[in-house]
Amino acid sequence: MILTQCAACAAPLGLSLGKKCGRCSTRYCGPECQKKSWEEGGHDKLCKKIKKAGGAEQYNANKKHAEAVAVAVEKCADDTKGQTCFICTQALHWKTKEGLVRGCSCRGTAGFAHVSCLAEQAKILVAEAEENNLDWKAKSLRWKRWHTCGLCEQDYHGVVRGALGWACWKTYVGRPETDVDRGMAMGVLANGLASADHHEDAVSVYEAELSMRQRLGACGSAFWASEYTMLTLYSNLARAYQRVERFDESLRMRRDVYSGFSKLYGEQHGDTLTVASNLANLLVDLGRIEEAKALLRKTTPVARRVLGDGHDITLKLRRAYAMALYRADGATLDDIREAVTTLEDAERIARRVLGGAHPVVAGGFEASLQEARAVLRARSA
Repeated sequence: MILTQCAACAAPLGLSLGKKCGRCSTRYCGPECQKKSWEEGGHDKLCKKIKKAGGAEQYNANKKHAEAVAVAVEKCADDTKGQTCFICTQALHWKTKEGLVRGCSCRGTAGFAHVSCLAEQAKILVAEAEENNLDWKAKSLRWKRWHTCGLCEQDYHGVVRGALGWACWKTYVGRPETDVDRGMAMGVLANGLASADHHEDAVSVYEAELSMRQRLGACGSAFWASEYTMLTLYSNLARAYQRVERFDESLRMRRDVYSGFSKLYGEQHGDTLTVASNLANLLVDLGRIEEAKALLRKTTPVARRVLGDGHDITLKLRRAYAMALYRADGATLDDIREAVTTLEDAERIARRVLGGAHPVVAGGFEASLQEARAVLRARSA
C-alpha cells in the first residue's frame, strides 16, 4: 500500500500526520519511533538509498512495482510461453528483462505484452494529452489505458491490473499532492490492488484517497470533490469494505451511491446500472433476496436494452437475478429452472465476449451455474 503508517510501529498516520525523516521523507508517528528506526530498524543503512530513489513514497512504489510485475509474469508464464510483446515485439523486455503477461479478453496470439511496455504506452498517451491541452473528456480516454487493453478494449484483471496499478502510482507519485494526475494514479492503484485480491491494502488506499479529496475539495477545487468523483470513490470503497467483510458499511454506501447516481444521471445511464449491479450482488450475498429481486427486475431489462446482452454489466445483472431465484427460501421448481436457463444463456454470451479465463466467466458464471444445477438436481429428486 502507500505509506500511511509509521515505518517503525505501523500506527496509522493518514496522509498528513506524523514526522518525516529530513533526508528521505520516511514517515514516523514521532521522534521516538524515528530514533528507534535509525538505531535498531536499519534505517541508517537505507536512508541514502531511499533518498536517491526519490524519497520514501517513490522508493516504496518502485519496490512494490517490481514485486507485482514478478508475480504477474509468473502467474501468466504458461499462457505466454513462446509469445512476444505486441508493443515491442520481444519476448523479454529490452531494459527490465521482465517476461510477458496477458490479463484481458484478447484471444489467440493477441494481447501479450510487458507490464513496462503497457505502462510506457499509457504514460506517453497521457503526456501527449497534457502537452496538447486536450479537454478532460479526451484525456480521460487516454487515462483508461492504465487499466484497459487497447486491443480488446476490456479491463485488465487480476495480478496484471495490480502490477499496472503500481506502475501508474510509480509514475506520478513524485508530483505535488494537488496534481490531478497524482490523484488519478492513487485511484488506479487502489483498483489494481482490489483486482489482485489485496483487499486490506485497497481499503487503506481508498480511505487515503477519500481523505485527500475531502481535504483538497474543502480548499475550493471542484475537481477533487465533484459529485461524480466522490460517488465513484464511495462505490469503490464500498466494494473494498465488502471484500474485508465490513458488510454494514458496504451496504449503506452502496445504497447511497445507487441513489446518488440515479439522481445525477438517471436510471438508464451506464454508471447507474453499474452501481445497481454492485448493490444487487451484495444484497444476494447477504440473503436480502426480495430486495435484490425488486432491484434486478427494474434494472436488468434496462441494461439489456441500453447496453446490450454482451455488456459485462448486463451479464452481471442477469447472473445476480438467477442467483436470487435459486437461493430464495421459497424458490419453486420453475424458479430454479429459470435460473439455470438464464445462467446457461448468459454464460455462453460471457464466454464468447470475454473469454473463458475472464473472472466474470471463470470465477462467476461457472460457479453459479454449478451451484444452480446442484439445487435443481436436489429439488427434482
